Amino acid sequence: MYNAIINPIASVLGSILDVLFQGLNAIGLGNTFVAIIIFTLIVKLLMLPLTAKQQKMTKLQSIMNPEIQAINKKYKDKRGDQNAMLKMQEETKAVYAKYGVSQMGGCVQLLIQFPILMALYRVFQFIPMYVGQLKVLFMNILTGSNGGIMSADGYADIMSSNFSSVDWTNVNKAIETMNTFTTDQWNQLKELFPAFADVITTNHDAMTSFNTFCGINMSQAPGFGLTIAVLIPILAGISQYISVKVMQGKQQMDPDNPAAASMKMMTLVMPLMSVFIGFSVPAGLGVYWIATAVFQTIIQICINKYYDKIGVDAIVAKNIEKRNKKRAKQGLPAEKIVKNATTSTKSINSTDKNQQRIDSLTKKKEENQQKVKDILESTNYYKTAKPGSLAEKAGMVSKFNDKNKK
Repeated sequence: MYNAIINPIASVLGSILDVLFQGLNAIGLGNTFVAIIIFTLIVKLLMLPLTAKQQKMTKLQSIMNPEIQAINKKYKDKRGDQNAMLKMQEETKAVYAKYGVSQMGGCVQLLIQFPILMALYRVFQFIPMYVGQLKVLFMNILTGSNGGIMSADGYADIMSSNFSSVDWTNVNKAIETMNTFTTDQWNQLKELFPAFADVITTNHDAMTSFNTFCGINMSQAPGFGLTIAVLIPILAGISQYISVKVMQGKQQMDPDNPAAASMKMMTLVMPLMSVFIGFSVPAGLGVYWIATAVFQTIIQICINKYYDKIGVDAIVAKNIEKRNKKRAKQGLPAEKIVKNATTSTKSINSTDKNQQRIDSLTKKKEENQQKVKDILESTNYYKTAKPGSLAEKAGMVSKFNDKNKK
C-alpha cells in the first residue's frame, strides 16, 4: 500500500528533476548539488498553499490553546463522567468554531504533504534512477555496447562476494547499490573486471563530475571521518531544529497534556536523528534535508509576518466566510460567530471558580452533618456539653427523639 502511493508520486517528481538536470547541464551547471537545491525550492514553492494553511492553523492554535487548556483543566477530574466528557467536547468544538477552523484541519494538511515528502526522500536517495543522464553512465558499465560487466562469467557471484549481497542481476538494484560506492570500491570493481577497466573509469569520472560539489560527493555517505562532508549531517540537524522552532512560533503547550511532552521531545529527537542518520546515507540526501529546512524556515517567517500584519480577526473572518460558502452549497444555514463562541477563557475560569466554591461548601456541609451524626450517636456526650454549644443543641434533639420513641 505504501509503495503503491509513494512510487507514482516519486516518478512524477523524478521526471521533473530529470528535465531540470538536463536544463542545468545544457548551461554548464549539470551538478547534483545544484539540482537538489533548485528542485527543492521549486517543490517548496509549489507546496506553498499547503504550507500557508498549515502555518495559519499553527498560529490560530497558539491563540486557541489557552481556551482549550482551560476547558481541559475544568474537566480534568471528571474523566470517568461520560456526560462531562460530552460537554467538554462540545465546548472544545465551540472554540474551534469561534475561530472558524476544523478540529481536523491541521491533520489534513499533514496527510496531504506526507506522501509528497516521502516521495522526495526516495528521489534524492536514488537520484540515478530518475535522472537519465546519470543512469546512462551506470548502464554503460553494466550493459554497455560491449556487453558490460553483467556479461562477464560469474558476474553475480563476484559482486555478491565482494560487495553488498543484493540481486545483482536486477539492473535497478545494481544501480542503487553502485551509486553508494566509495572510491576504493570503484577501484576494486576495476580490479575484479579488468577487461572493462577503461569503461568503468570513463563513466565513473563523469559521475564524479556530476556528483561532486566543494569536494563532497553527493552519492557517498559522509562517514565519521574528519572531512568537510561531516558538515552536512551537522547542518541538517541544526537547520531542522531551527525550522521546527520557527514553525511552533509562540504556541504554548499545556504542561498537563502528555502530547505536549512528546512534542517537546520530538523537537530535539528528530534533528538529532537527522544528524545520526546523515552520516550513513548519501550526502545528497543530507543536502536535501538542509535545503528543505532552510527554505521552510524562510517561508514560515514570511507567512508569519503576513498573518501578523493582517491580524487574527481578519483570519477568523476569512475562515468563517469560507466555511459559510461550503455550508451554503450544502444547503445549511450560515454560522454566526457570536452564537458558536459560547466558550471563552474568562467564562471558563469563572465557571471553574464557582464550581470550586460549590465543592468547598458541599464539603463543609458534609463535615458538619458528620459531626452532628457522631454527637447523636454518643448518648452521654451532650450531658457534659457546654451551654449553648453545638453538642448541647444536638443533645436536646437527642432527648426529644428519645422521648417521642417512648
